[in-house]
Amino acid sequence: MTVGETLRPSYLTLANGAEVMDEFEDRRSRFIAQLVHVSSEAEANAFIEKVRSRHHDARHNVPAWVLADGRERCSDDGEPSRTAGMPTLEVLHGAGLKDVCCVVTRYFGGTLLGPGGLVRAYTAATQAAVEAAHASDSVVEMTLVTRVVVQIPYSAYDRLTRMVADAGGRVRDSVFAEDVQLTCAFHTGDEEAFVTAVTDFANGDDICHVGEPGFAEF
Repeated sequence: MTVGETLRPSYLTLANGAEVMDEFEDRRSRFIAQLVHVSSEAEANAFIEKVRSRHHDARHNVPAWVLADGRERCSDDGEPSRTAGMPTLEVLHGAGLKDVCCVVTRYFGGTLLGPGGLVRAYTAATQAAVEAAHASDSVVEMTLVTRVVVQIPYSAYDRLTRMVADAGGRVRDSVFAEDVQLTCAFHTGDEEAFVTAVTDFANGDDICHVGEPGFAEF
């Protein structure tokens, strides 16, 4: 970070609709990690049940999820205490991922791995899924974004779009009717300069409707 820059609040997650899988094998036991984006506890639980149905014949389906609001949960699903769910959750923490759920399915290979072996296996499987998510460009950054809606005459369209770009924003939508309605997105804080410039352009009229900040892909 250079002098003068501010650190923007952000976190990493998986793109909506993406599901990434990878696996790790140790002494014929297969550990299949399945990683998805979720936005609520209900979505996490629904995915966990989906995986359990998909792998109904597996010995264990170990879930871990973490949400952007700070809630998180994991389960060992019958494995020895703290050898499965916690290692899976710790990989998600280490990767900076939020709003994600990972379920690691274990097919028993006939050999007991011991607590240390289980920790290593669940960790390795989850790490493999996270690496696969990065490799497939399924990981996206969520930053604090503020949306601004402004209605302008057609003659001002080109000028206003340049003003959006000058303030570091992006035009998300343009509705062409009697006038033009622009929906713009800014890193929270950057919208202030844009609103000031638009108000000056409109001779003091407040024509910007500023939304509440929220995390979104920018």
